[in-house]
Parts: sequence; C-alpha cells; structure tokens
Amino acid sequence: MASVSLLLHCCCGPCSTSSIERLIALGYEITLSFSNSNIWPQEEFEKRFEQLEKVAKTFNLPLFKSPYEHQRWLDYIAGYETEKEGGSRCALCFEYNLKEAALIAQNRGIAHFTTTLSVSPHKNSLRIFSVGSSWDEFVPIDFKKQGGFQRSIELAKEMELYRQSYCGCEFSLKQQKRNSHDRHTT
Repeated sequence: MASVSLLLHCCCGPCSTSSIERLIALGYEITLSFSNSNIWPQEEFEKRFEQLEKVAKTFNLPLFKSPYEHQRWLDYIAGYETEKEGGSRCALCFEYNLKEAALIAQNRGIAHFTTTLSVSPHKNSLRIFSVGSSWDEFVPIDFKKQGGFQRSIELAKEMELYRQSYCGCEFSLKQQKRNSHDRHTT
C-alpha cells in the first residue's frame, strides 16, 4: 500500500508526540502544521512552536508555521469570549484552526488532514469531528484512545518538552487561574 499524505494540525509539541506515533503506525506520510493564532500571548505561541520544532526534528518530519494573527482569531470568536471552556467559543476555535489546516493541506497538495486536539482528555473529540466533517479531507482520529494522552505525557518527559498548563487562549488562561484560585481557597 502506498502511503497517504496527511497534514497534522498540531496544538503543541507534547500532544503531537503520540499522535505522530499513531499516524506513522497507520502508514501516513505526515507534514506537521502549527497554525494556532488562538494562543495567547505571542510569547506562548513561540514557546509552543519551539517545542514542536523539537518533535519535528526527533521524528524527521516537515513542519509548517503559519503567521500569528491573534486579532483575526479574536474577531472570529467575537461575542463568545465569556463562554466556559468547552463551549461554543471552543467549537468556533476548532473551526478556525481546522479551516486553516484545510487550506494549508490544499495549498500544499496534501490529501488529508487531522488534528492533535483530540488527544486531550479536556477536548470533546465528537465535537472536533463534527466540525471536521465539513471537509471530505478531514480524518477523524481520536488520539486519546489506546492510551494516547498518557503516552504523550511519557514522550514529553523523555523529550524534555515544556507542557503548558492551559489550552491556549487568554480566556482559557483566565479560567485556569480562577479554577486554581478556587481550589486554594476552599
């Protein structure tokens, strides 16, 4: 069987590790993509990209980085800023990032695309797949299955990768800080 090209939208280095292992085992020819204008602040965006570069080098995979366009992302999710984590704002964010991935795959002649977002136990894979179903080229793979999240933690430790403590946007960071504060005051 000839390998099939696939663009992997990567949210960060740690989540990418076990996702890449799975895709290699499935026989895909992988190109990594980092197009995460939702990440805030820009320093965090750059830090996460640096970690993904380490992963790309380890697996000897090509990596494409999109420009940081946070204001464009904010405009896209406007009106949903106060939504709780996992709500409608997140669905719009998935849509934004998957649209970017679809466009990158198309422009680079890559047959299919998917995302590492499904490796997180904090992300609803069915919601991600529902958004992804807008594109025939989207491959719905639940990377948290088969111990994917735990494997990503192990590989991140082995590779000495930075693991962030929040999803990415300023709203998830505020939520994480509130939750942390609430745990310490109760």
